[in-house]
Amino acid sequence: MSRFMFQRDYLMRMIHQMSVAMGQIMGLRQQKENKEALLLVDELLERNFRMNSMLLQSLSGEDIVRLMSRNGQTDYAGLQSIALLLREKAAIHEEEGETGLAFGLRVKALHLLLRSALDRSGTIVVDPEQGARELERHLTAYELPVSLNRLLMDWYEASGRLDEAENMLHELLEDGELEFEEAEQFYVRMEKLGNERLLAGGLSIEEVTEASELLHAQWNKQGV
Repeated sequence: MSRFMFQRDYLMRMIHQMSVAMGQIMGLRQQKENKEALLLVDELLERNFRMNSMLLQSLSGEDIVRLMSRNGQTDYAGLQSIALLLREKAAIHEEEGETGLAFGLRVKALHLLLRSALDRSGTIVVDPEQGARELERHLTAYELPVSLNRLLMDWYEASGRLDEAENMLHELLEDGELEFEEAEQFYVRMEKLGNERLLAGGLSIEEVTEASELLHAQWNKQGV
């Protein structure tokens, strides 16, 4: 079997398996059998990705991405499947009142979907853009890890949500989690877009110019 045929069969098998699994999980949740639904999610994670609950709890989103990559190639079907299962696991924990567990799982699921969206993997098991927007809504009230905020900043920019990208940039700057050069390059990219695209993204060329000048003034004042 050729590598192409093997990959196609793997993708088709993963898509079918996840479609069936989501139906089963949804059915169990509708019947209020959350314990059984969690056992099914855990079984799928263990069987397909060799990830048990204890391991998942210890891994960051980026750790999972690394585990799902080999020779510079990322298994996006696997990445999206794990994100989908973590999302369902989070929803079940939330229904059980375990909001801390739900938060941690959603952070990891969002990280995986953002990586998938930014790498332009396309929809394999789930639409990463739509899935990311759904998880983002669940997490708006929480303080998120720096690694996730950086991905969100890049995603906002790539998605044309330029005002939100700028807001995240300033949040990271204020927390000391972003270098001056990174912020400077952001405004260079914004200036190249032109006013029409900036306005569509919630900014204007005047705002960008003013913010860029203020950024340089602040850094010059600090001796950068």
